[in-house]
Amino acid sequence: MNTTAPFQPRLRINGLQRTLLLFVILPIVLLSALGIRFGLGQASQFQEQRLKNDLELIGRAISIPVGTALNKGDMQAVELALGSVFVLGEVYGASVFDVDGNRIASAGITETDLTGTTIPDRIRTTGEGQEAFSRVAGRSLFSHFLPLFDTAGQIQGLIQITRRASDFGHALQQLTIIAWLIWGLFSLVILAGVLLGHYGGVGRHVDKLLAHMERVARGDLSHRAALEGPNEVASIARGLNQMLDSIEQAHRDLEEHRAAETQLVARLKDNEKMVAIGSMARGIAHELGAPLSVIDGRARRLERSGALDEQQLRNVEGIRNQVGRLTRTVRQLLDYCRPAATQPRDVTPALLIESAIEAMRPELEAAERTLEADIPSELPVFCADAGRLELALLNLLRNALQASTRQIGIQATADEQQLTICVTDDGPGLPTDRPLETLLEPFFTTKSPGEGTGLGLAIVQAVAEEHGGSLSLTNRADGGCAACLTLPLAQTATEIPA
Repeated sequence: MNTTAPFQPRLRINGLQRTLLLFVILPIVLLSALGIRFGLGQASQFQEQRLKNDLELIGRAISIPVGTALNKGDMQAVELALGSVFVLGEVYGASVFDVDGNRIASAGITETDLTGTTIPDRIRTTGEGQEAFSRVAGRSLFSHFLPLFDTAGQIQGLIQITRRASDFGHALQQLTIIAWLIWGLFSLVILAGVLLGHYGGVGRHVDKLLAHMERVARGDLSHRAALEGPNEVASIARGLNQMLDSIEQAHRDLEEHRAAETQLVARLKDNEKMVAIGSMARGIAHELGAPLSVIDGRARRLERSGALDEQQLRNVEGIRNQVGRLTRTVRQLLDYCRPAATQPRDVTPALLIESAIEAMRPELEAAERTLEADIPSELPVFCADAGRLELALLNLLRNALQASTRQIGIQATADEQQLTICVTDDGPGLPTDRPLETLLEPFFTTKSPGEGTGLGLAIVQAVAEEHGGSLSLTNRADGGCAACLTLPLAQTATEIPA
């Protein structure tokens, strides 16, 4: 047995390292990050408020000379006062507006018109300064607005002092970069120290053991782990080797038994199903054979008596047709457990479906149900056993009729590869407490005792498989069930299973 394995250090983090990261390193790093974030937030608020206060002080400093110049109508003095703000601090622009927001004078970059804003109204209402961020000439600005009073103490206008919005962030940008760089370096030092210490003491031995286990997991059951490292790791490796010895033998025995059991169960299930279906089908054939023969014989005698009018003859002919259909149904039911050779020929889907609908019409009228059919006449001709397909359609239509409350529907569509025939109803839909696969099992039915044999969908499934197709059952969004029979169009008569 191979007890050595080449070991290569892996970059991925194992479970122990993840535990250290989650419960030791990560809390320390997060707490330090929260501390830095809180400190920077406080510093940013303090700096932002200081810059705003500076702007307000500048505005108040020039509001008196600007107000005095406005009272005198000296616009030159107003502009001179506005220009002086650039020597008082980092100001981007200054403007004077009347009480309605129309600009009277300006210096630098400011708003050109405030009539479309609520700032003049707020200043007239409160008599206090206002702040706002805006975008002027492609630049983001912060503005402080102060009211201008005349000699009578009435607001005669307002003054706007602006500075770039980016000034609020520049002051702390360098400090922020330094703080986060220090935090990153601190986090890396902690991470490296903890992980390297863990790897040197325990991690490398655990990684070697995991490498042995991965090799076993890939299917090399003959491989055995090397007994090295701390005593605990070596004991685990020894136990692993002993367990592998037992598993390897048990696995071989289990695979042999499993293969034999699978084949036996599959054969047994098929045999039980066929025996049950065959027994019931023979009983049905025995019970229905004689009555159907009597009905057909008496209808034939009535037909030949010459005492019936034309309408009565058509009715008798309909009776004989239905008796013949029942006889064929019994025979096809027997074929489910002992399928006869299919008889493929060219089939026109529209005619096939219309034939099934006509056969169901007496039952529809008796149940007072309506049938909506959407069958395009240009559906492609394909090769199939028409009798078997008609039997499948009759079972789908009969199931839909029994489940419906007012109407059923049948639609047919086709593409280049397959034909799909969907039968729908407006009933309660499929049961949600059982898998849909159980509905296709022989003798399974959701109807009350005596109302169904549970073979309808099983026969449809068998017909679909005979033609290389499939049957799907779904609940419709607007209520009811949709049963869709999908048949391939590409196969020829020789490709249909016999």
